[in-house]
Amino acid sequence: MSGKQSLIFSQEDIEAQVIAVLENMTADWELEDGGKIDTETRLMEDLAFESIDVVQLVVALEKNFERKGLPFEQLFMREGDYVDELEVKEIVEFLHKNLQ
Repeated sequence: MSGKQSLIFSQEDIEAQVIAVLENMTADWELEDGGKIDTETRLMEDLAFESIDVVQLVVALEKNFERKGLPFEQLFMREGDYVDELEVKEIVEFLHKNLQ
């Protein structure tokens, strides 16, 4: 038996945890709409994320899901260019695929 146990997360569980991480990160930010976060929330447009915030989000997600080295470049880069925007649902789908 392996010493490293793989946890299985449902898409709903991942969604709830990603939203909780984002709510924690942005708790003291002054955001429009009172900072309500759901699957349609955009990181840059709605939450005013900057590049350092994206780095902090990656670290927070890896810590939350107890998984290092996830291929986040697949999420943040498309055809060799950085994406301009991400929605929460894209992060959830990426994690659901890569945490299995």
